[in-house]
Amino acid sequence: MSQRPRILVIGASGVLGRAIVAELSPRHEIVAAGSKSGDIRIDIADPASIVAGLKAAGPLDAAACAAGAVNFHPLSAIKPATIEHSSYGLGLSNKLMGQVNLALAARDHLNDAGSITLISGVTADAPIATGSSASMVNGALASFVMAAAIEMPRSIRINLVSPTVFEESMTAYGPFFRGFDPVPVARAARAFSRSVEGLETGKTYRVL
Repeated sequence: MSQRPRILVIGASGVLGRAIVAELSPRHEIVAAGSKSGDIRIDIADPASIVAGLKAAGPLDAAACAAGAVNFHPLSAIKPATIEHSSYGLGLSNKLMGQVNLALAARDHLNDAGSITLISGVTADAPIATGSSASMVNGALASFVMAAAIEMPRSIRINLVSPTVFEESMTAYGPFFRGFDPVPVARAARAFSRSVEGLETGKTYRVL
């Protein structure tokens, strides 16, 4: 890596994204990206946007994602449907395939020995009511990262950060996570440092 590595942070304007930028910026050059704001625009639900955004970012040593959307609906309200018409479609096309496509594009773009860090969440291991889509997507991301790590070329590493609910987000999400102990978002951001600056690959860093 260069003396001051260049890190692409996708979702840089969100609660987690801002914390990641604050954590990494003292040691790295940050390229902020988002679907509506940032140095460059990347919509992870659009593979062409991902490829174009990486090209616009120029040489990179790492890509870190803090973006991804899913629906929260009670299972009783979810009916059999094709992906495009299913309540599960958003999570599958956005948070799951969006990050998978980001990893595939970053694999071909990053400098040698670069790193990719994706985001999942606690519902992979601790399900909540209305959260079956989040659980499915988060679990799939963990399996993808584990498998992708053994085939990444040029010593590129890939890891996953799986945090519980953030203290800063309890006003919005607290009712969904009764009984969970929230963590400061800065703690999750430090897990991104561990992924970007460490040596491990194929790992899920659980922030609880």
